[in-house]
Amino acid sequence: MDISKEEYISSLIDNLKKVRYIMPDDIPNIDLYMDQVTTFMDKHLKSSKRYSDDKLLTKTMINNYTKNELLPPPNKKKYTKEHMLLLIFIYYFKNILSISDIQSIFNPLTERYYGGKSDIGLEEIYKEIFRLENEQTDALTKDMIRKIAKAKESFGFVEDKEDHDFLSMFSFICMLSFDVYMRKHIIEQIIDNSLKPYMSSKSKENHSDIKEDNKDPNMKNNKSNNKNNNKGGAKQ
Repeated sequence: MDISKEEYISSLIDNLKKVRYIMPDDIPNIDLYMDQVTTFMDKHLKSSKRYSDDKLLTKTMINNYTKNELLPPPNKKKYTKEHMLLLIFIYYFKNILSISDIQSIFNPLTERYYGGKSDIGLEEIYKEIFRLENEQTDALTKDMIRKIAKAKESFGFVEDKEDHDFLSMFSFICMLSFDVYMRKHIIEQIIDNSLKPYMSSKSKENHSDIKEDNKDPNMKNNKSNNKNNNKGGAKQ
């Protein structure tokens, strides 16, 4: 890896410290219409774009998230601050996880903490998560610098400078990719073994509640009364 490429990669790593996250205070305390949501996201996440004309979040995407139950439906076509926080989480998750996996994460999250169901709100959760991630930035940058050094040492037996530069860059890409692969594998295992069983048990509980309702004599009486009322109505 020649000096110019190494300096370029080092500058990319340094830029990680400049990545700007959307904090809750950045989000308006008023409900937003769809166009306002997409405009807000595009403005505040533009540093994450690979290409200038990339669309970070579109109306179609948001509608699909709602259809797939990742996002609670808007209230009278307006999205709350909680909606915005969930959309930001989705934005980061969707780069490495499937919609199904995100759904497995979000179902218990929204069931417990969305809409004032708990003393712990989504805004408090968001702040704590991003505090932890900010603390990791230094560790991540140091790890990448170590990987650059390892990559430079690789393929030491290759004498041709151009070949060595290419292969050392390839080594660096592979190490980063393997790191992402292993982390993604761990996340998927946690989802499959911890979150999906949780959702399955909740589904069984709900099904059990329906059965119990059917056993309730009051429910049967209500059904019987409804039938009689319907017959009486038909005679009239």
